[in-house]
Amino acid sequence: MLLAIDIGNTNIKIGVFEGDKLVHSFRLSTVRMRTGDEYGLDILAQLNAKSISIKDIDGAIMSSVKPGLNYTFEHACDYYVGVKPLIVGSGIKTGLNVKYDNPRELGTDRIVNSVASYYTYGGPCITVDCGTATTFNVISEKGEFLGGAIAHGLKSSAEALADTAEKLPKIELVLPKKTIARTTITNMQVGLIQGYIGMAERIIRLMKEESGYANAKVIATGGLSEIIKNNSDVIDILDRTLTLRGLNVIYKLNTKG
Repeated sequence: MLLAIDIGNTNIKIGVFEGDKLVHSFRLSTVRMRTGDEYGLDILAQLNAKSISIKDIDGAIMSSVKPGLNYTFEHACDYYVGVKPLIVGSGIKTGLNVKYDNPRELGTDRIVNSVASYYTYGGPCITVDCGTATTFNVISEKGEFLGGAIAHGLKSSAEALADTAEKLPKIELVLPKKTIARTTITNMQVGLIQGYIGMAERIIRLMKEESGYANAKVIATGGLSEIIKNNSDVIDILDRTLTLRGLNVIYKLNTKG
C-alpha cells in the first residue's frame, strides 16, 4: 500500500492506495507549530480506524507548498509508519513536458493535479484547484504543461473582506437565491460567490480560445470546487481526490522497474 500526502496551505490531504484504488483518505489542518510526533499519531489513528496496518504500507510520497513542514512529515512517516517518503520536486519524473519558463517556480500541487488529470481523463484538459488560492493549469493532448493562472481563493477573499472593512462581518459561503440582495450578508455572498464564478468562467473561456482547445475537459478539485460546479456549466468533472491520485501516478512513474 502507498501513503500519499499533499501538504497544502490550509489542509493536509492524506490517502492510502492499494494499487490504483484509494481505500482511505482524510484531512488534517496545516499547522506549522505541530510536531512530527503529533502528526504521526494522527496518521496512525486514522489508519487504525480503518483497520489498515502499517505493515501493509510499503511506500510513501509527499508534495508540499509548505517547506517548513517537510521535515516534520518526513519524521512522521519514518518513525511512525516505517517508510521514507518520495518528495515531489525538481528532477522527479512526472510524465509531463513542462513548458513553464522556469519550472522550479511551479508549485508541486499544480504539477500533481495536472498529472492526475492527464493520466485519468486524457488531454487536452484544464485543471482548476479551488483552495486557498485558485489555480488554473492547461495540459495539451501530448501531455505538455502549457501554463496557467493563479487567482484569489473564495474563502481567503471572504476573510480578507471582513478583516479589512470594519463594518463587514464574516459570512457563510452560500449563494442567495436572488442576485439583487437586501441584507449586508447576502450582498457579500452574492458579490463574492458570483464574482468568483464569473472569474473562473472568464479565465477558462480565454484559456480555451488562446490554446485552441475548445473541447478541453475542465476538471475541478479543492474544497470549494462544488460552488462553481453547482452554479455554472464550465466544469465538466468534479474530482475531490485529484491531487492524491496524481501522487499515486507519480510514485509509480518513479519506482517501477
